[in-house]
Amino acid sequence: MTEPQVWTLIGVFTAIMLGGMTLMTTLLTKAIDGRLEGLEGRFHGRFEAMDSRFDAMNSAFEGLRAEMNARFDAVDVKVSALDKDVAALADRLWHS
Repeated sequence: MTEPQVWTLIGVFTAIMLGGMTLMTTLLTKAIDGRLEGLEGRFHGRFEAMDSRFDAMNSAFEGLRAEMNARFDAVDVKVSALDKDVAALADRLWHS
């Protein structure tokens, strides 16, 4: 262990091992990043599709809400007219 050649070989082996680990870590990180970017693009596209579906559903509900409000307004007019008729009949019945 006191020979310079042994320490040189230990240093070279250590440098090769650290370099190889660095290279593998770098390549693995780039591969994972590429996969994640691909997944991000797919998810973004699917979320956009879901947003458009929700927008379509919201517009359908708005149309339904407008139709129901119109029908309730028509019923209110009929009930109001009926209320006047019932009030007139009651007035005639009890005040005669």
